[in-house]
Amino acid sequence: MSPDADMIEALNRMSAAGFSATLAAVYEHSPWVAAEAARYRPFATIEALAETMQRVVHEADRQQVLGLLCAHPELGQAGCLTDHSSREQSFAGFDRLTPARAAELACLNRRYRERFGFPFIIAVRGQKDAPAIIERLEQRLGNDASTETTIAVEEIGRIAWFRLQQLRELVR
Repeated sequence: MSPDADMIEALNRMSAAGFSATLAAVYEHSPWVAAEAARYRPFATIEALAETMQRVVHEADRQQVLGLLCAHPELGQAGCLTDHSSREQSFAGFDRLTPARAAELACLNRRYRERFGFPFIIAVRGQKDAPAIIERLEQRLGNDASTETTIAVEEIGRIAWFRLQQLRELVR
């Protein structure tokens, strides 16, 4: 059996509480996504699980989605990061920014949050490096609120996909 099939089989066998606890961190500080997705078991593939979890987000009310968006940390800023976020940001080099670049990023983060009401969200693992991500942040500041919310939710889905990939070894 493949690692994905092993993972899905194990998740399908778990109690709803076990399933939710195992997948709680896939969506940043939002265990409600995993709890709701548990209702749709069994899953045939990891892709089906990922699609269901993202569908749960798309079907959530505006306040839940805003809460999910606001649960994400700001890029490159010190503070309380989950283990996932810390690894992801380190992977892209946000822990190695020069003081000037870190100050620039803090200013961009502040402008973004003021404009949209939530932090800039991007799947860091899918990007080249911190400068490329900062460039995307600058570009996305030009979006309207509706477009940016849609992009942020899709980026959360990409983050969740990468996190599900990392969970393979924990679930088997």
